[in-house]
Amino acid sequence: MNQRELNDLILQMRQIGNDTQTCEVKESRKKIPENITDTLSAFSNGEGGTIILGVSEKEGFIPVESFDARAMQEALSAKCDLMTPRVRPSIEILPFEGANVLVAHVPAMPVKDQPCYITTKGRYQGSYIRTGDGDRKLTQYEVDRLIEERSQPTFDDDTVPEATLDDLDKNLLTPFISRQRELHPRIFGTRSDEDIIIGMHVAKRDDDGTIRPTLGGLLALGLFPQQFFPRLNITFTAFPGVTKSEVVDDSRRFLDSQTIIGPIPLMIEDALGAVTKNMRTGAIIEGAFRKDVPDYPRKAVREAIANALMHRDYSPDARGSQVQVNMYADRLEVLNPGGLFGSVTIDTLGTIGISSSRNQFLSNILETTPYPDGGYVVENRGTGYQVIEEQLQAALMNPPQPKSTLSFFSLTFDKRKMTASEKTISDYPSVEDAIIKLLSTRTSANTRELAELSGLSRSTITSHLRSMIKQNVIEPTEPARSPKQRYRLVREQ
Repeated sequence: MNQRELNDLILQMRQIGNDTQTCEVKESRKKIPENITDTLSAFSNGEGGTIILGVSEKEGFIPVESFDARAMQEALSAKCDLMTPRVRPSIEILPFEGANVLVAHVPAMPVKDQPCYITTKGRYQGSYIRTGDGDRKLTQYEVDRLIEERSQPTFDDDTVPEATLDDLDKNLLTPFISRQRELHPRIFGTRSDEDIIIGMHVAKRDDDGTIRPTLGGLLALGLFPQQFFPRLNITFTAFPGVTKSEVVDDSRRFLDSQTIIGPIPLMIEDALGAVTKNMRTGAIIEGAFRKDVPDYPRKAVREAIANALMHRDYSPDARGSQVQVNMYADRLEVLNPGGLFGSVTIDTLGTIGISSSRNQFLSNILETTPYPDGGYVVENRGTGYQVIEEQLQAALMNPPQPKSTLSFFSLTFDKRKMTASEKTISDYPSVEDAIIKLLSTRTSANTRELAELSGLSRSTITSHLRSMIKQNVIEPTEPARSPKQRYRLVREQ
């Protein structure tokens, strides 16, 4: 870090009034604080970060008087020796506003060496991660996920002790076996059905020699996997507003809610159906033809749900958590337990040649698991994210927004904005009728929300809102000119 970068960084913290996600400031007037080891662990287990000693946060990020940079450098090095693995920051002394401060850059620990923890506290009590401007202790689940990154998980290859081959769906299993013989005639052409399902890890022999479905086989090809794993399902919820807290008619917090069960191919289809049912489908006229334009491209939604089920965490600790599909007024969110795995990061998602599968056996099975109406669940293995990006781009929509933590991965689609050509074929006879319809599904809305939901300009919405207030059809919720102004339907007395 050079002098200018240090000045810019401290100026930024002065403006926001606190530390940042990637920078921790400590006074260290006489000694280094004990919790500096928490920060060393947090930065090491995350994306790295910078520690600045000799600057007072509570006094407005000014240099500390009589700060001994050399002594603190030795003290910080000693704290690094208390970590497992040992932290090796780059440490330098830089001038700042007439004084010297200590700047230490802590690099991210290689994945194979994580978690980095305070030796005396142990792995499960002494591992931290950076959250906002503070350090948070990792849960046991999160520590286990970091350890899992060191090797290939095999939870999808676990046998299900209570299940038998009768728990597999013949309507899915038969075409699956036929597809294996078709694709690999030299290997499976003359082998028995039993040999094929064992070879593909759909089933395994247990310690007693009984052939039982694996977790991956049951999820992909089972009749009712939730009989054995009740929470390995999908929940779909359509919320009326942009948060989960908004209500409808002062009672209902959602417009639709479904628990979706069955094998993976059926869950994908049912979840896609739930999204289709609850989203708006506009229409445009192209020449002499009418073209339906949904809020979210069906192919992109299908791919997102399939990826969530294929790549989610199936470790015993995560089997109580489901895949969630949440629809809001302005976006669609697909969320699954477990963050990105292996070499894949947010920055490399969709990059050709970079892919890692947490559930390698399940992924392999899903490549030839048929949909009831044709095709296979994973026809774009390694390129699924590219398909999503292409579908959104073709619909002139924003790129997907991924988020990954140790606990979960989510993919968010912004709702498609209506085009000018769609306004001419609106289902509503007037703009005011459209506003009434929109407000009838929520407790209130602001001008921006109404504009986004209707596809009309803010100026158009504002003009009609004024007219509707005069007619006593709607009313503001805040005083005039309030930046928090919202509008609601006037209730009949």
